[in-house]
Amino acid sequence: MAKKPKDVTVLHGHRVVSGRELRATFVEPDDTADNPVRLRRQILHGVVLVLLVGLIIAAIIVALAIMNGQIKIPTAESSRSSVSACPTATFDYTPNDKVSLNVYNATNRPGLARSVADEFLARKFAVADVGNTQSGYRGVAAVVSGAAGQSAAFSVQRNLPESDYFQDGRSDGSVDVILTGDFKELIGPELVDQTPGKLGCPRESRRIVDSAKWPVIPKAG
Repeated sequence: MAKKPKDVTVLHGHRVVSGRELRATFVEPDDTADNPVRLRRQILHGVVLVLLVGLIIAAIIVALAIMNGQIKIPTAESSRSSVSACPTATFDYTPNDKVSLNVYNATNRPGLARSVADEFLARKFAVADVGNTQSGYRGVAAVVSGAAGQSAAFSVQRNLPESDYFQDGRSDGSVDVILTGDFKELIGPELVDQTPGKLGCPRESRRIVDSAKWPVIPKAG
């Protein structure tokens, strides 16, 4: 007599559930249109995904703008406003032949520093260095000196109206003149005001590119 085949669906008296039956039990029907809870969940997931993609794109754009210099991140350099206050002293006009002067051209006009230096020489200023430089300063000209050269810088500014004064850390009395985009010419020697007065410091219309309250002192090359 043939032995009855063993029923594989029964183990120790318990029915074994097959994989097909499990899948049929747990697979959710595709009823998104009729299931408002599931529809809202899918919409929420889509919105979150779009927002994340948007944030990533915005972060990339900002990073590129910072690297290209289109966006300036404030640094400790910007805090110069607290220490770069304009000197308030009243200065006498220093005779031209007592002023040691350097003239630098920060424009794209070739030969400008040399021609302006020659004009200063004709007025008896002691011109030492003449050359080109780069500066982010916007205006007529930057007049730069240390504390010891402020009176001399005052005399230079009287020959160079609408220029802006900056103080740096040098210890001698020399003065740098950095000619920039709005420069046109020196005032006529007969029109130079030699009465006592104060230094002219940066105005709101003379900010540099990054719009700092007080421009960074231009550096001559």
